[in-house]
Amino acid sequence: MIHVITGTDTEVGKTVSTAVLAARALQLGQSVAIYKPAQTGVQGQEPGDAQDAARWLGHPERLTASEGVRLAEPMAPADAALCAGLDPVLALPSLDSHVQRICELAARHDAVLVEGAGGLLVELTAQGQNIADLAAALSAELVVVARPDLGTLNHSALTLEACLARGFDHGTLLLGSYPAQPSVLHARNLENLRQLAASRGWRFAGALPANLVADPAGSRGALYRAAGSLEWRQAAAPVTAT
Repeated sequence: MIHVITGTDTEVGKTVSTAVLAARALQLGQSVAIYKPAQTGVQGQEPGDAQDAARWLGHPERLTASEGVRLAEPMAPADAALCAGLDPVLALPSLDSHVQRICELAARHDAVLVEGAGGLLVELTAQGQNIADLAAALSAELVVVARPDLGTLNHSALTLEACLARGFDHGTLLLGSYPAQPSVLHARNLENLRQLAASRGWRFAGALPANLVADPAGSRGALYRAAGSLEWRQAAAPVTAT
């Protein structure tokens, strides 16, 4: 089973959400591959998002983490390539290359989690294809991560409308970085996003607590607890039939 994790914006909690989905699959005894098609904003041998997720989970044997391309500037892949003095056509893998890599991972793992860069329509290739195009090429299910703060209702509605327009009639919406002491705004956004997902025929997976991985020593347990929560069980977790 292949899931593509995207967001309504950057810094909404995609990597933590990916780690929680991986934890859920691992709880079920599955092998998991985390793949980041384009990792930007990291230097040299610094850990990227996929490696961070694996580290938070304690580097279990049944989990692998890999990237398609790595670029130093924290921006969209094509722009990051240009800023590095590279030709995006040569520097960025094609959509077919990503599809081939992911299919190879799917042949060796029970669940594959593909974490996008930025939001749904950020261009992933030099030809202008984005994470939605990749998900469509893979016949994957989308998981959209939203923020809990002011502005999330519009961003989330726009993202789901774009998903539906591209034929993603089913998917999962979840709320990232939900505060331990939510304000009235946060509480209303939680309920409104639940209703938004239902009105579009999507599942709502609930809210992931903020600071799940703030304590490195306790991150593994926190991620597994989040993965085992009731609403995650009701949502589209990366589960394959056995």
